[in-house]
Amino acid sequence: MGKYSLNEFIKTTQQDDYENEYFELETERVLEVNLDGEVWSKMGAMISYIGDIKFERERVLEHGLSKMFKKALTGEGTQLMKAKGKGRLYLADQGKKVTIFDLKGESICVNGNDLLAFEPSINWDIQLMRKMAGIMSGGLFNVTLQGSGKVAITTHFEPLTLLVKPGETVYTDPHATVAWSGNLTPEFKTDISFRTFIGRGSGESIQMAFSGEGFVIIQPYEEVYLSNES
Repeated sequence: MGKYSLNEFIKTTQQDDYENEYFELETERVLEVNLDGEVWSKMGAMISYIGDIKFERERVLEHGLSKMFKKALTGEGTQLMKAKGKGRLYLADQGKKVTIFDLKGESICVNGNDLLAFEPSINWDIQLMRKMAGIMSGGLFNVTLQGSGKVAITTHFEPLTLLVKPGETVYTDPHATVAWSGNLTPEFKTDISFRTFIGRGSGESIQMAFSGEGFVIIQPYEEVYLSNES
């Protein structure tokens, strides 16, 4: 069999039928969900499925009146989709790298644009960062996830985790910040000196400041969030 033959390509890239975890990394950029029930995912993340699976768009009051108002307030563009049934579901988001967390009663805050999928057993809530609204394009919001079950997030390229230690504040670019431990509450800092350095017309530099004890996940990419005008 030739190195570049079609059969060799198929052998190298075909799906793995022997992995049966609920969430599996089929490739580093494709999430496989071995579905037997329900799963929540980012709208539009489905790229393929095998079996008897039905898809439902998140209804207006699907998660209660409070979350509906928060979603309307943030103007965020990420909508949720429920997949129900039995089969194998493949999810991806613009070629971004997928990371799976198996929460055991812990909590994590994820930038709404970077949340790919989570089990129905996970409790979640939307948190609007009000100080950022109107400063960044579309503002900035995050989803707090807590409980026991699988969560999948996405990053542009390889993520880096920074440890937050008492007495050592960690500053990050909001556009490059993906997630952080649920016990941390970021503050926001405007760096006027940086604005002066790069010129008056370029705007102020906004930074997220994490203090206490926990972790922050960043990516080597500045992602611009656009509000949902529809």
